Amino acid sequence: MTEWKARRFWKAATLRDTGAGYEVLLDDKPLRTPGKLPLILPTEAMARAIAEEWDAQTDVIDPNSMPLTRAANSAIEKVAPQFNAVADMLGEYGGTDLLCYRASEPDALIRMQAKDWDPLIDWAATHLRAPLQITHGVIPVAQDPAALQQLRDRIGALDAFGLTALHDLVTLPGSLLLGLAVLQGRLTADQAFALSRLDEEYQASRWGRDEEADDAARNRQQAMQSAERFWHLSRRG
Repeated sequence: MTEWKARRFWKAATLRDTGAGYEVLLDDKPLRTPGKLPLILPTEAMARAIAEEWDAQTDVIDPNSMPLTRAANSAIEKVAPQFNAVADMLGEYGGTDLLCYRASEPDALIRMQAKDWDPLIDWAATHLRAPLQITHGVIPVAQDPAALQQLRDRIGALDAFGLTALHDLVTLPGSLLLGLAVLQGRLTADQAFALSRLDEEYQASRWGRDEEADDAARNRQQAMQSAERFWHLSRRG
């Protein structure tokens, strides 16, 4: 049986200011989420970018080519209704942050991690007021609850669209500090991605590359790039 695929039915995607935000119209029909909720967007810039995703569709609609639309749907349908649960989940990354767990060998990797990760540990202590302890190996290190609360408070200050962006910027590299650094403008998504892969790149330099692993890594990097763009588009003013 041939799989049914949604096809383009509209001539043009346009914008409309609703007063509460912006919506995208396919001809005269406003977009809704898959669950039929109104797709009200926080900024004109985000609405315009999402309209461009829809205008770029040809005969058959390809959801994979519309990451901003998918993220907006998630913000409205999934993140907003369970905001505190999502924020708590991301906050837990602070207790086991990638940047706090260092290699115990070889010396070259230890030095590389110290050189590239220590500045972010220092930045968290001074700028985020969240000093975190580092350890070598996999034995858990207990973090100061007050520091973790500082990080959780920053997460909680976001709106649903910002939290949606932060989700991928944290879960994909495995680091709350890297995700917050992108939101704060301390790093780009590409820089955060590279910092999260120090161990993998060191091993690849010694033992050779794995094509399948590299493909998966590129997909994660692209998802982080999209999340960074979603974050910037969601900002008012």
